[in-house]
Amino acid sequence: MNRLETPLERSSSPARLGYTSEKHSKYTLDKVDLLRKQRGLCDVVLIVGSKKIFAHRVILSACSPYFLAMFTGELAESRQTEVTIKDIDETAMELLIDFCYTSNITVEENNVQTLLPAACLLQLVEIQEVCCEFLKRQLDPSNCLGIRAFADTHACRDLLRIADKFTQHNFQEVMESEEFMLLPVNQLVDIICSEELNVRTEEQVYNAIMNWVKYNVQERRQHLPTVLQHVRLPLMTPKFLVGTVGADLLIKSDEACRDLVDEAKNYLLLPQERPLMQGPRTRPRKPIKCGEVLFAVGGWCSGDAISSVEKYDPGSNEWRLVAPMSKRRCGVGVAVLNDLLYAVGGHDGQSYLNSIERYDPHTNQWSSDVAPTSSCRTSVGVAVLGDFLYAVGGQDGVSCLNYVERYDPQSNKWQKVASMSTRRLGVGVAVLQGFLYAVGGSDGTCPLNTVERFDPRNNRWTPVAPMGTRRKHLGVAVFQNMIFAVGGRDDTTELSSAERYNPQKNAWEPVVAMTSRRSGVGLAVVNGQLMAIGGFDGTTYLKTVEIFDPEQNCWRIVGSMNYRRLGGGVGVVKLPHNDTHLW
Repeated sequence: MNRLETPLERSSSPARLGYTSEKHSKYTLDKVDLLRKQRGLCDVVLIVGSKKIFAHRVILSACSPYFLAMFTGELAESRQTEVTIKDIDETAMELLIDFCYTSNITVEENNVQTLLPAACLLQLVEIQEVCCEFLKRQLDPSNCLGIRAFADTHACRDLLRIADKFTQHNFQEVMESEEFMLLPVNQLVDIICSEELNVRTEEQVYNAIMNWVKYNVQERRQHLPTVLQHVRLPLMTPKFLVGTVGADLLIKSDEACRDLVDEAKNYLLLPQERPLMQGPRTRPRKPIKCGEVLFAVGGWCSGDAISSVEKYDPGSNEWRLVAPMSKRRCGVGVAVLNDLLYAVGGHDGQSYLNSIERYDPHTNQWSSDVAPTSSCRTSVGVAVLGDFLYAVGGQDGVSCLNYVERYDPQSNKWQKVASMSTRRLGVGVAVLQGFLYAVGGSDGTCPLNTVERFDPRNNRWTPVAPMGTRRKHLGVAVFQNMIFAVGGRDDTTELSSAERYNPQKNAWEPVVAMTSRRSGVGLAVVNGQLMAIGGFDGTTYLKTVEIFDPEQNCWRIVGSMNYRRLGGGVGVVKLPHNDTHLW
């Protein structure tokens, strides 16, 4: 009787099952950490100050190039069971050894100044970067000079660069701080010789350096000629140069200072000779202008609506958190009217909202004294046309809306205008050539490609050419005199595609696709650059930002927000060039 073959015997190739454990590394590290706490199998004791820290050479060497060199080289420590480590804070060392075993560390105000030098010594680059990131977020006119010096001491080049930029941008506030008065002369010179010092007049620089000298006049008067040569005296008004600078007793009593004043007087008195007198002191400073600042407001993140708000400053290429709203808002409509940022409606995770908040970037404060819309609205489109803020479509929790209302900040009242021909939620809105456009969205059943525009002169909506793709929760902005529509979602998937509307041709044309699929994406133009912000790619809530490059005809990722955001609003505030507030 023949034996039947088993399925495995019949197989033409050997059976295999590959497996990689996702839990193994954490489980192993947890067990090794437990051994350490029980002093099991420890083969080295680190003596730091008054503390003894038990550890395993192999773990320390795997995490730190400093320990790797110590334990595998020819140093005496490679054979010692007890090793004394000098010039390092004992608490910082404990935190860093804990990190080696757990991958967790908390950087805070009271430990960062000991953690960073300790991480530098142990060559724990990851912790150095975390400390620098923490300090970047702490920058303030009252502490930026201390952070700048700290970064310089510990060779943190990126932090030093950002602290420098912050100091230059905020010089008018920095020069009044205690830190400024305590600067050593070389650091003072580094700051005031910068081309990018953000001052309205050179008189401000002069007042700053004289305040510094007079803070400790006995010791510092010797430095006055060195410092004064970096003040651009020829750019001052004649009245200030003669009446204030030339009349100061400290200036009058120093020959080198008098020579600098005479040079400036000659420059002002002999305009025909100025081409022959050009030099560092006659060149106007060119501060990096803040120009425009982008705000990302609210949205949906990690399963809930959020209230957080952050701003992007193109000058420093930094995202920084600002004051949060009083309410969490997803599907919020955001627009800027009279340099104030309005957050309209949305959903707070439990209910639909009709309330509105207004943000003043100069005070970093939100107020809720704006009249509410006539009904609750989330996934609402918001834009400014003329002197009014328009709220377009959305949904109120019962139905998708087609009605439109506008807000008058003078009277603090909303007034209904003509309704759209189509109900639209997740609609994109834009203002171009005096018209308000409502682009795509969903009618409550399916995504739309239709577009209509409102003429405030006759209070009427009329259809224009439809988009090539149906899109809801898309991003819309005006760029190069055309309406760009990017991302969103069609019937089946999140979109990376983009297109633009030419009002002269009444036609849409395709634009190169973004690098990521983005539904619930924010789109805005900041200092002439078109930016797509956040959204959802079908799997992940996004915090990445990409910029459209019309020359290269491509999109480029240019960094990340602090928070992932789906359905957040975006708004751009124009700041006067002499505004010193960089929050």
